[in-house]
Amino acid sequence: MAERELTCGIEIHQQLDTKKLFCDCESSLKDFGCGAYYRRLRPTAGEAGIVDRAALAQFQKGVGFRYQCCEGSTCLADLDEEPPHSVNEDAMDTALTFSMMLNAQMIDEIHFMRKIAIDGSNTTGYQRTALISIDGSIEVRGKRIGISSVCLEEDSARKIESTGDEVLYRLDRLGIPLIEVATAPDMETPEEVMEVALRLGAILRATKKVKRGIGTIREDVNISIPRGARVEIKGAQELRLLPDYVRNEMERQKMLIRVKDILNGRGAKPIEFLPADVTEMYSKSGSKVIKGALEDKGKVIAVKLPGFSGVLNGDEGKLRLGSEMAQYARTRGVKGIFHSDELPNYGIEKEFVDSLKTYLKLSAEDAFVICAAKEKKAIDALKIAVERANAAIEGVPEETRDPLPDGTTRYSRPLPGAARMYPETDVPPMLMTEERLNCIRDNMPEFPEQIEKRLVSTYGINAQQANQLVRQSRDELFVRISEGTGMTAAAATALTNTYTELEHEGLDTDSIHEDKIIELFALLKENRFSKEALPSLLKEMAAGADAEGAIAKLGLGAVGTDEASEIIAALVKEREEFVRSKGLDAIGPLMGPVMSALRGKIDGKQANDLLAKEIKKLIG
Repeated sequence: MAERELTCGIEIHQQLDTKKLFCDCESSLKDFGCGAYYRRLRPTAGEAGIVDRAALAQFQKGVGFRYQCCEGSTCLADLDEEPPHSVNEDAMDTALTFSMMLNAQMIDEIHFMRKIAIDGSNTTGYQRTALISIDGSIEVRGKRIGISSVCLEEDSARKIESTGDEVLYRLDRLGIPLIEVATAPDMETPEEVMEVALRLGAILRATKKVKRGIGTIREDVNISIPRGARVEIKGAQELRLLPDYVRNEMERQKMLIRVKDILNGRGAKPIEFLPADVTEMYSKSGSKVIKGALEDKGKVIAVKLPGFSGVLNGDEGKLRLGSEMAQYARTRGVKGIFHSDELPNYGIEKEFVDSLKTYLKLSAEDAFVICAAKEKKAIDALKIAVERANAAIEGVPEETRDPLPDGTTRYSRPLPGAARMYPETDVPPMLMTEERLNCIRDNMPEFPEQIEKRLVSTYGINAQQANQLVRQSRDELFVRISEGTGMTAAAATALTNTYTELEHEGLDTDSIHEDKIIELFALLKENRFSKEALPSLLKEMAAGADAEGAIAKLGLGAVGTDEASEIIAALVKEREEFVRSKGLDAIGPLMGPVMSALRGKIDGKQANDLLAKEIKKLIG
């Protein structure tokens, strides 16, 4: 059997639409915060007496945290000034319902654990999480995908800004209940990853208890390839980018495997960290970065990298170990580093490169790396960069990476280990009784495919539209529009095709409140505008306008048949020569200009009829 090119599993974190998990605060985000509570967090050992490597790496950044409170969404429990309250029952029932929809095995007694996190996202220094069920499954395109676990946990605080050695968080999001569902590593293609995420998202939304919109659902993707290592891409929010993240990570790991083979072929050994102060040598360099560092009383520090020439940025950019080292270095607060594979460049002239090579006694296979910053910061940055270089001799390191908007990723921290988990002593265990589980079984929601069938049979839309409405969680809005206005066909088209087009333009369609959309379709029913104007109106509403405001901005309004006929007649007269040569065949080419002139004031069928009538008048 051929070795799999990709082994991949995902974790989905979905916010629940209930009150917070351990208090009675509303789970709503606020535009403003108040207060300024400053904290420093330190790593502690887990039950086994081991300090988690990810927590230690975070602590070594030397960052402090400031927390903003929010009226109605923050209490003393969020500030860790009082113990957590009882677990929210709605959130627990939703996690149990979702577990049953996956045919998962329920945990008899639920215990909350503390998961160490000292990046400031939790005021306590840990996140509370509980295992709800294990060993479930879903089916995607005829293939069984295992579900390893379903957990219920609290969301983290919201990062507002970072300034120097301090991060500002807002506490409105802290404590919002999350369902965390983790799959088995059963996915074998980038496209399959997205399909599994879509299926799980549809089942989560079918519970009718989840939040919607940007930031309410996040995906962590765990990826490895043959000879590679498990790498976690944490916090992806755009489903359409999941295949890109997977493909780019596969290529990154293949690149690092090539680097390993080259280094091993050269017999490269772990680099001894011997920083050299070369400030005087570079004091007259034209580099803006170096000049700025020296003006700030910084220094230029260099380290020799024996055997690393050509792999830092070589083979026409296909080898990029230097970029990996720079990402590690930036976690120590520097803007970046320079390495010999990319120099001379960035204002560092050839004479300075050659002088340093001579000073460090480099051979043809050797490289160097330099950093210009305050001395301690520069040395710390180069030390971790050299550690990253040494890891390249072994291959691909396990790590957590942040997703970027272009489908690539950057280094965040080491991959956490089991040492970060220990029991939560402030939340008592919860026994899952048969009575409670039976009550949930008796009130199970419809599955996505059941909803699709109901939409097709009840409202007469096609199966593809029904599938898209359910996948994008717009089925309930569609039903409200259809029941309230009767504009079924127009609603189905707008909520599928039109919304997709607007999202491709970068507009956030979820920002349009459902009540405003229903109002828009009610105005359509009253013939305030034609259905052809819906895309333009929805575009204005996605930018913040309400229905009436969008209509006014676009200059739409009721127009009589006589006025429309006059507009069309003038347009036909303007193109008389073309109309006479084409006859009634001119209707198709002229419909675009006609609809543009009428600006959505009448529908397409009426405009077509009036245009045909005017053409017949002209040609007899």
